[in-house]
Amino acid sequence: MAHRSLPRDWNARGLGFTGWKRRAEAGKRSASGVLIPIMGDEEDDYMSDSFINVNQDIRPGMPMLRRTKEVFKKEEKQKEANERSRQKSIKEQEKEQRDTVLNIALGNENKGFAMLQKMGYKSGQPLGKSGKGIVEPIPLNITTGRSGLGHEEVKKRKAEENLENYRRKMHMRKQAEEQTADLFKLRLKTKQEQLQVKRDLVKSQKACQQLDMQKGLESPKEMWFWLQPEEEKEDDVDAEEEEEKEEDEFDESEKLIMLTAYLREEHLYCIWCGTTYDDKEDLSSNCPGDTFADHE
Repeated sequence: MAHRSLPRDWNARGLGFTGWKRRAEAGKRSASGVLIPIMGDEEDDYMSDSFINVNQDIRPGMPMLRRTKEVFKKEEKQKEANERSRQKSIKEQEKEQRDTVLNIALGNENKGFAMLQKMGYKSGQPLGKSGKGIVEPIPLNITTGRSGLGHEEVKKRKAEENLENYRRKMHMRKQAEEQTADLFKLRLKTKQEQLQVKRDLVKSQKACQQLDMQKGLESPKEMWFWLQPEEEKEDDVDAEEEEEKEEDEFDESEKLIMLTAYLREEHLYCIWCGTTYDDKEDLSSNCPGDTFADHE
């Protein structure tokens, strides 16, 4: 008897090939030639929905229910923890109650306060005959630690002293840094001024030599009025040393003052303007001054 190939998924459903063959032989052939197995009354119908859809229900069942209960318990525990965190501790509640009671002024029902009133005391009045005593009662300082009396105050005072010393040191350091910066600026300014004086002196010596020679002078009024050549003759060494001793009597700034005054007086010339003026009136009217600072 010829048979057609059977669906592969039937074996996965628990329907073995041997059992199907046995039932197929006992069945009858349909009009199309396919064997139709005949199911007995006591045998299961493997083609029915109860057999095919038996595994369609994929709900987790009891494991899912257990997981839901665990999530619910965690949420309840978290809510309880939040409630406990919101509730104040006993110490905090006692402190609030104590502060509330201490902030309430004593009334007539207090025997001590009633006695003070009989002695002439009025509420809000300072203590003492002079009326300069305290108005508010001395506050209570409740210590929660195990240190002795006054230990916290000493500790606090030392901390304040250390903080004050630290602030004082920082202030002194800041002042020292500012003074150092100012001194550095002053030194830099002084050095720059010295270089400027030296440049102006050389410039004045060159101008003086040129203007004197234009007037027919063969030698300067002072030896240092003219710029001396670097190479000197051996015969003039002694004379130059003598002149250098005289030159040492004046520093460069003093030489510059005297030389610029000579140029302005004799030649009507200003080295900073770079101009030879017509007369003294023209010089005084158009020249800002006789120093470098006047021309800045």
